[in-house]
Amino acid sequence: MSYQPPTTVAGALRLHYNENTAGCSPAVLAALAAVTREDAAFYPDYAPITARCEREFGVDAGWVQLTNGLDEGLQVAAQWARSAQDTTSNRTGARPEVIITEPTFEMYDAYAETVHANLVRLPPEPDFRFPLDRLLAALTANTRLIYLTDPNNPTGLPLPADAVQAVAEAAPHALVLVDEAYADFSGRTSIGPLLDRCRHVVVGRTFAKAHGLAALRAGALVAHPDTLDELRRLLPPFSLNVAAIRALAAALDDRACLDWYVSESVTSRTRIYEFCRRHDFPFWPSQANFVLFRVGDRATAVVNALAERRILIRDKSAAAGCAGCVRMTAGVVAHTERALNALEEILASRAH
Repeated sequence: MSYQPPTTVAGALRLHYNENTAGCSPAVLAALAAVTREDAAFYPDYAPITARCEREFGVDAGWVQLTNGLDEGLQVAAQWARSAQDTTSNRTGARPEVIITEPTFEMYDAYAETVHANLVRLPPEPDFRFPLDRLLAALTANTRLIYLTDPNNPTGLPLPADAVQAVAEAAPHALVLVDEAYADFSGRTSIGPLLDRCRHVVVGRTFAKAHGLAALRAGALVAHPDTLDELRRLLPPFSLNVAAIRALAAALDDRACLDWYVSESVTSRTRIYEFCRRHDFPFWPSQANFVLFRVGDRATAVVNALAERRILIRDKSAAAGCAGCVRMTAGVVAHTERALNALEEILASRAH
C-alpha cells in the first residue's frame, strides 16, 4: 500500500495535516539564514545537537538517535523486524509479523509492506478503547514489531497507564515502538525508567508538530544504547541535513514559542469540543493537536464545502471505526475559530 497524502490547495488554511498552523519560531529562520557556504559543503557534526536532545528528553548520553523525520525511525524499525526474523536461530522461513491497533497512522501499514511482513490488524474496540487483551492474545513467536501510538492518531486518545510495559513484558522477542509524535501536546511521556527495564522499547519523537519543523524533517528515536546500536546499523550515516540541525537547535532554545503554541492548541481543542456539543456531534477528548468528531453521512460533503472556502480538514470516514468522522487540526485559536465559523455557516445552509 502506498501512502496517499490528502489534497493540498495553495494558500488554503491547512487543518488536515496536524501541522503547526503558526509556523516555526522566528529564531529558526535566523538560524537558517546564518548557515554558511562551508556549513553546506561539509558533512554535519551530530554530537552537539544530539546532546541537546538528550538533555531535552532527560536521558543519558547515547540514548538518542536523530532521524530524518520520525518517519525514518518508523521505517528503520520495520527493517529491524525483517533482519531480526532473518537471523533467528530456527530459520523457519516465516515472515515477520507486525501488529497495529486500528485506527492508526497509515504509514505503519506501508512500512510493514516494504519489508514483506505479515501485518496483524486489531480492529477498534467501542469508543476506541485500547485492545490490550486482544493484542496480548495476538502475539506469536514471529511477532517482531508492535507499533503503539501515544496519543493515538486519529483519535487523540492516550494509551492506558502501564499498557506499554504489559505489551513489552509479553513480547520480549519483539521491538515495541511507541510513537509519541504528539507528546508535546499531551504532557505525557514514556521516556524514562521503562526504557532501561524493557530494552526492546523504543520511543519515537518528532519536531514537526509542536516546533513547526515539518518541512525540515527532524525526528528522534529514544532507547537504551544497546537497542539503538542495532537500529543505527540500518540507518545511513548522514540522514539529517545541516538546515534541520540548525533549525532544531534554535527551536529547542525557544521554549516560550513552544509553550505559547501548545497553549493555543489546548484552547482550540476546547473550542472544537464546544462546537461539537452545540451540534450534538460525538467527539473524542484529544491529547494531541487535533480533534476527531463524527458528523455522520455528510462528512465528505462537509469537507468538500470547507475546501471550497479554502479551509482544509481531513475526512477520516475510511479509517477503521471512523465512519462519518472528520479530523481537524487544533492549532492557532484564530484559525480554529475561522474554520468553525465556516462550518457553522455550511451546516446552517444545509439545514434549510
